[in-house]
Amino acid sequence: MRGVVFDGKQARVVDDLEVRDPGPGEVRVAIAAAGLCHSDLSVIDGTIPFPAPVVLGHEGAGVVESVGPGVTHVEPGDHVALSTLANCGACADCDRGRPTMCRKAIGMPGRPFSRGGQALFQFASNSAFAERTVVKAVQAVKIPEAVPMTSAALIGCGVLTGVGAVLNRAGVDRGETVVVIGAGGIGLNVLQGARIAGASVIVAVDANPAKEGVARQFGATHFVDASAVEDTVAAVKELLPTGADHAFECVGHVKLIRQAVDLLDRRGQAVLLGVPGFAEEASFQVSSMYLDKSILGCRYGSSRPQRDIALYARLYLEGRLLLDELVTAVYPVEDFAKASADAHHGRVARGVLTFP
Repeated sequence: MRGVVFDGKQARVVDDLEVRDPGPGEVRVAIAAAGLCHSDLSVIDGTIPFPAPVVLGHEGAGVVESVGPGVTHVEPGDHVALSTLANCGACADCDRGRPTMCRKAIGMPGRPFSRGGQALFQFASNSAFAERTVVKAVQAVKIPEAVPMTSAALIGCGVLTGVGAVLNRAGVDRGETVVVIGAGGIGLNVLQGARIAGASVIVAVDANPAKEGVARQFGATHFVDASAVEDTVAAVKELLPTGADHAFECVGHVKLIRQAVDLLDRRGQAVLLGVPGFAEEASFQVSSMYLDKSILGCRYGSSRPQRDIALYARLYLEGRLLLDELVTAVYPVEDFAKASADAHHGRVARGVLTFP
């Protein structure tokens, strides 16, 4: 079968992958569509260290092909969106409703794939850049067949992370003010999460002025072109003189993390979603934090995927959550190199690979 493999030096499409049958508590899914996220590119460029060789992809949707013993919530033929959260379901964090904190879901990649007799790692417990993958049952969430696969694929990472950061982690309330730094795939979902939450002022900040239209479509009430102003913080504070209740950094740049902190009003929260290099450090003015300000990390939108993916699919069908509009280009998997280049250069909000 076809798939995208990173061998530690380069990523390329191969056609001789194999994947094992599902074991107890597992599901095999025939992938129909998979979003190309910057996290996949970050494995290739080394920003995210990961063992190789590895089958890439972590944002996918498809049809259940077979299930292992003990799986009852999905069956062959069901349409599913996949999460990356292979949580155990039994530890203290899972029991408290915090599956993103499950220690058994972090840093222990399996190897369900093989190629020429060599075992390959699975990226983010998912590997959606393959015609078929095997995941834990908890990762497969049944969705209505009315949700197009190219749109459903984006729920499992970008939507869970962005919308979840607003609703689950920050708890944005009606009438509050929000600044979103970076209007890429994650930032757009933060914008629509803020809109769904009822924020009164939603300011998108991006250095690419061409993103203003889509940022406003997703929920921004204002747009600041960071490339056209000398001081981004001052430009935002012309709109929010006392600062924002919530600032989301969606790029992964330490200088922008500092901007997010500097943009906060009293009791404000800076939520970090972008991923800088693992050795990078950020700084802030300590005295500014004594006005009850907070800096919050956020893993995977603090999501509960079985609940949240189903919720977001329903909001999509009700016309309240935008998914189709996130998909700016669709590529057959064989065009992975072009899709990667387009994503790297910011030419797409989200490119989606398909397996025709």
